[in-house]
Amino acid sequence: MQTVLFHSTVFGPIHSRRLGISLGINLMPNDGKVCSFDCLYCEAGFNAQGPGHDGIPSRESVKRQLKRKLEQMQAEGSGLDVITFSGNGEPTLHPHFKEVVHDVLLLRDRYFPQAKVSVLSNATMAGKPAVAEALRTVDNNILKLDSAIAATMRALNRPTSPNVIPEGVIADLKAYAGQCIVQTMMLRGDYEGRHIDNTTDAEVEALIAAYREIGPREVMLYSIDRTTPAEHLQQVPIDELRAIGQRIHDATGIAVQVN
Repeated sequence: MQTVLFHSTVFGPIHSRRLGISLGINLMPNDGKVCSFDCLYCEAGFNAQGPGHDGIPSRESVKRQLKRKLEQMQAEGSGLDVITFSGNGEPTLHPHFKEVVHDVLLLRDRYFPQAKVSVLSNATMAGKPAVAEALRTVDNNILKLDSAIAATMRALNRPTSPNVIPEGVIADLKAYAGQCIVQTMMLRGDYEGRHIDNTTDAEVEALIAAYREIGPREVMLYSIDRTTPAEHLQQVPIDELRAIGQRIHDATGIAVQVN
């Protein structure tokens, strides 16, 4: 079974194809996965692997580990483009997410003030007041919307709550009034006898309508480029991604980044 990617709270720096030289922060367990989605393509594997035994890191531990790493990088003269909340699950599920974000922003300002702070979130908690308050303070509030069609969202993202539906996510993202980036994974393939494809005309038109309603500052389109826990998924070729991106931009006027 494909399992967790990150075995520390602060990891990297790594090179992100979307964000540059990125220092990661994993607010979920180092030996398990905790997420409100169970996406077919998740690089950290399926939720079935369990939450592990280490538990989520405390606010104080995150602050201490990040401070030590930033001091080390500064002393070495390392470059840093972004500090990114990512890791083995959904970072906004951390009970002190707002406070952790506050600490990270202060440490960024002290050691690498030119670096951005980004959050990669599946948007299931984006409507919670404390989470929304924190997300509005970061440089790159990157929220997922892989499909605006409920059946596809349920098949592709497999939310753990039946209450997570595209209409609710779209409404939550719209409330950010442009203070967000929408990230969409494009793919096609088969899983448990069902064909899944969010690149069809119907899917793209539904996404265009959703992007219009949300009004994000940017849309990020990408496809799989690493091993996925569901074995029969296909990467969308870059030329096709670019064509979809151009279609979205032409229809909405929103900037589209394709990776």
